[in-house]
Amino acid sequence: MAASIFTAVPRAPPVAVFKLTADFREDGDARKVNLGVGAYRTDEGQPWVLPVVKKVEQMIANDNSLNHEYLPILGLPEFRANASRIALGDNSPAIKENRIGSVQSLGGTGALRIGAEFLRRWYNGNNNTATPVYISAPSWENHNSVFVDAGFKDIRTYRYWDAAKRGLDLQGLLDDMEKAPEFSIFILHACAHNPTGTDPTPDQWKQIAAVMKRRFLFPFFDSAYQGFASGSLDKDAWAVRYFVSEGFELFCAQSFSKNFGLYNERVGNLTVVGKNADNVQRVLSQMEKIVRTTWSNPPSQGARIVATTLSSPQLFAEWYDNVKTMADRVLLMRSELRSRLESLGTPGTWNHITEQIGMFSFTGLNPKQVEYMIKEKHIYLMASGRINMCGLTTKNLDYVAKSIHEAVTKIQ
Repeated sequence: MAASIFTAVPRAPPVAVFKLTADFREDGDARKVNLGVGAYRTDEGQPWVLPVVKKVEQMIANDNSLNHEYLPILGLPEFRANASRIALGDNSPAIKENRIGSVQSLGGTGALRIGAEFLRRWYNGNNNTATPVYISAPSWENHNSVFVDAGFKDIRTYRYWDAAKRGLDLQGLLDDMEKAPEFSIFILHACAHNPTGTDPTPDQWKQIAAVMKRRFLFPFFDSAYQGFASGSLDKDAWAVRYFVSEGFELFCAQSFSKNFGLYNERVGNLTVVGKNADNVQRVLSQMEKIVRTTWSNPPSQGARIVATTLSSPQLFAEWYDNVKTMADRVLLMRSELRSRLESLGTPGTWNHITEQIGMFSFTGLNPKQVEYMIKEKHIYLMASGRINMCGLTTKNLDYVAKSIHEAVTKIQ
């Protein structure tokens, strides 16, 4: 039998976070804790289907007017409109001036990819693969991969995390923006920076916007945690709305995985803000071509759930309450973990645990300490020291805190 034509294909390394989950599942130790997965968990350590989502799913199932016909290529119109509205705000000047558009996508990753493909083809010249794309150091690992796979050849990092003070390196960030070539693309986390959980303050965002405007840098926001981070939709969208108010043209990738708990429905939206309606329509016409050869047509179920919820005042209020439940649990776990570490006298400072925001915390644990946590304590976390605060529960908090204390004390 002839050798396979695929014999020379190398095996790709596994995706780290999914490998971590697989290792956790195979671990038979009763004490095991998974702090790696990027999804919400209840205090019982279980996934949570939002009550409002259950209600809307039932409404959709009972609606005999619905069918399984194709949606428009750019997606469900009422989903796109409502998704952009919560990103930009009810009183957004861009919405009032009709200079926004949007594309329903397969999750936040799909929104990033459609935006990246468009920018490579039509931004800063035609098919300009040499336009620098700046990604924060550190960032969500998929940011780099999406822009590389879209064809960009010059992926750079900008300073973000100050390991010594366990906070934002604002001066380094601003310096890197000052030195960036004009028209460079900057990927910005709208809120709940992944993996650090450290966000600029409104005043710091104003400084960032001032430099970007002066240097003609393009903002591409990634908004994966609106409402989930602070419990406030408006607070979590502050940066995006400020940039719009300053006259920027920008993209904003939105994910509804976290704030609706719709992880496997792949519900995302790419919001486009331009100078005028004509520009936006031309951009959307090109994005339609990209979508046609990527997934051709988006799925409807998740988008209908979000659109139905956001367009009904009563359902919206229920959803907001559900989101606040998730946000409040994360905030509680932050304060409880910090207080335990400080009570144990764990070396170092731990105020960053409560100063960070969102699903993730950058603990400051080094790779050797992480290895100790996994191998000796059966506590699974990313090599970077990132933990998912939702993996903490009232039942495992003491064990996790004591294990971190032990790791920091024993392993340098």
